[in-house]
Amino acid sequence: MRPAAQAVLLSGTFVQLMSVTVMQLAVPRIRHDLAACSGAGQLALAGYTLTYACVLITAARLGDRFGYRRLFVIGTTVFTAASLAAAAAPDVGTLVVARLVQGAGSGLVAPQVLSLIQTAVAADRRAGVLGRYGATMAVASLAGPLCCGVLLHLDPFGSGWRVALALPVPVGLAALAAIRLLPEGRGPAGAGRVDPVGAVSSLTGLVLLVLPLTLGQDAGWPVWTWLSLVLAVGLLVAFGASQRRARHPLVRPEALTAATTRWGIGAVLLFNAGIPSFSLLLSLHLQGALNREPLVTALTVAPYAVGALLGSRVAEAAACRFGAAALTAASGGLAVVSLLVIPALSGSAPVLWVVLGAGGFAFGVFTASAFSLVLRRVPAHAASSVSGLLPTAQQLGGTLGVALAGAVYTVGAMGAAMVYEAVVFLLAAASTARLHRRCPTVEIRRSYRRTRRAPLGREQERHGQELGRQPR
Repeated sequence: MRPAAQAVLLSGTFVQLMSVTVMQLAVPRIRHDLAACSGAGQLALAGYTLTYACVLITAARLGDRFGYRRLFVIGTTVFTAASLAAAAAPDVGTLVVARLVQGAGSGLVAPQVLSLIQTAVAADRRAGVLGRYGATMAVASLAGPLCCGVLLHLDPFGSGWRVALALPVPVGLAALAAIRLLPEGRGPAGAGRVDPVGAVSSLTGLVLLVLPLTLGQDAGWPVWTWLSLVLAVGLLVAFGASQRRARHPLVRPEALTAATTRWGIGAVLLFNAGIPSFSLLLSLHLQGALNREPLVTALTVAPYAVGALLGSRVAEAAACRFGAAALTAASGGLAVVSLLVIPALSGSAPVLWVVLGAGGFAFGVFTASAFSLVLRRVPAHAASSVSGLLPTAQQLGGTLGVALAGAVYTVGAMGAAMVYEAVVFLLAAASTARLHRRCPTVEIRRSYRRTRRAPLGREQERHGQELGRQPR
């Protein structure tokens, strides 16, 4: 896959994360301008995550059935139109609906990105593209808050937050204009129809799981939230059991055959139970308890995003040299950073910048190398299953983390919340240590050395692009 095609593909990842980071800074101003209560503002933020997380598994299977590029186009179109609707929303109800649709569009796109990387990129170039995938996350996490902070500060025509919410629109339009650059990969020749029972049970189970986690705290955890969680667990357990018997399963059982894949998905879930809540709580604490302006908040957290970009740049080399131990070191490093944030907030700005930069570096190393290590043993015909499971694990971990960290923050303030973050990152480090034992460093080094020695010719690239269409 050529660089221009990679840029189109990774644009989906860029706008997905930008939509989250922009909204984190914009919520206070939106609540003021639209006279929205705190619950409505939270739903505008969390509604995106709700629909995004719930459609990922089904979207991955739809990509197998109808083609990854086609689902990428549909998802990008829905996402772009919903972004424009959110920016023009006259009231908070319209904004919430637009955010729900926007999340669904993003959920259609995300699995196609990883599926195309797995099927349309030659094996000897895949690790590098996955590194750029992590770097794209870092760039979006930097661009989102900075652009939003500047726009909220300047407030052009009194519409600063509206312009900020519309930032993903030109990126989406540019991706649609250049969509022909992407290959038309799809699943195995016998992909067949999408299992309707599995689709309904997974979608319903995920909605029942994510909804109380996103709204429960603001609602005071009424009885319906606990009933919803119990029903969600039952439905998702039933969904997992049904996949072994289904003729056309949404998640192919062979996708989880390798222990490294199972442990890797678990590590991604644990790690992301800390990452979104860490950045969200930091932004809310700076704007709320410390009364910082949005632009000052954006500049304060900018070193975190810069560090993430640098970390993603060295992630491939770190994975080659240290294997899954690089993930353990990154998780442990973030645990230390979490404990240093509170004293750093009361100290000088350069100290805080160093601490956040180190945390961002660890985040970049983990994100860019984890996907490469997890996906390396996945069979090509099961790529879409893991492409749906990995971002689902990311979002479920993030949603659970925001709910737990938010509850801790409400009860014990920022110090207690950062202790929570440290505990979560230590659990992720323990999980990746187990992954390291399952995936020896020596084996990874040999794989990377073969990759480095293998030149990429036109025939190899063409073969990589055709993998998604060949019968298996």
